[in-house]
Amino acid sequence: MPSRSPANPPVAATPMAFARSITAAYRRYGRSPDQTLKLAQITPNQLKQANAHITARQMEVLSGAAMQELDDESLGAFGRKLPWGSYGMLARASISSPNLGIALKRWCRHHALIADDIMLRLTTSGDTAAIAVEEKVPGKVGEFGLVHVLRNIHGLACWYVDSRIPLQGARFPFEAPAHVDAYALMFPGPGLQFNAAQAEIRFDARYLALPLRRDEKALQQMLQRALPLTVLQYRRDRLLVEQVRQALANPAAGASHTAETLATALNMSPRSLHRQLQEEGASLQQLKDEVRFEKAKDLLLRTSKPIKQVAEASGFRNEKSFTRAFREWAGVSPGGLRTSGYRN
Repeated sequence: MPSRSPANPPVAATPMAFARSITAAYRRYGRSPDQTLKLAQITPNQLKQANAHITARQMEVLSGAAMQELDDESLGAFGRKLPWGSYGMLARASISSPNLGIALKRWCRHHALIADDIMLRLTTSGDTAAIAVEEKVPGKVGEFGLVHVLRNIHGLACWYVDSRIPLQGARFPFEAPAHVDAYALMFPGPGLQFNAAQAEIRFDARYLALPLRRDEKALQQMLQRALPLTVLQYRRDRLLVEQVRQALANPAAGASHTAETLATALNMSPRSLHRQLQEEGASLQQLKDEVRFEKAKDLLLRTSKPIKQVAEASGFRNEKSFTRAFREWAGVSPGGLRTSGYRN
């Protein structure tokens, strides 16, 4: 949550257009939004400003109050209401899943039972996973409804595995709105596209194999303050170890990687890199050693290069230090491994 000190005030980045969508839901149900707008500290004049923005906290307050007052967690996006607690029910139905992929498939399937205006699908293609929203009547759900659904499921996915899941792209079936700048904050990453066939977010498919790190007790606590999941970015990334390992294994630069170069490539500080690796039970040196070991093992088993050349290619200064370190890793000498053909 952004600091509230005068030196670092909350950033107003959420489009006022979304607040207007919520007030439209009030009109649909014959209710007045005045008290809710006052609670969120949004004046009538501000609401009318075409290109105005509100803070994440204001959006959280406005959305939460409206969902409860209107008893509709879709905020008027669908043909019928989603009574307060609907999304909590979907989360509860998925919390026992063994991994994120199964949890998301269950969530998408169950969503169709409570809102038939859209169909959500989780698909994979190669290394990429995608969650797509297919509208039964194109254009009926509207911009805010589609954004709300995708932010909801992305935030929940991050919470399930206690990991920031970076997006590789996001697509929307409408023209770029006047507040298009906000999309870079709501759906950060490359590949932002408008006028697409349907709404969709894409991410690394390896996240689908991560186990869920939450239980029923954690779910109960989360549901007390679930809305920040849809308006704020999740910070931790549980796939960091694998990302670092892949960067180190890059034949173009793996041997020369330092904490500074890796941190720059991963868009974080060296201090954050070390801290997050520690949180995942790893260290940069450990990962470097693992990568060197795997490379050496591959060369020993798949080539006939002399041990000295394998040592040099794996980043060791000489054959003696390589043999000593390799024996500690594998419990066998480089020559012994090559002779046995051991591959585990």
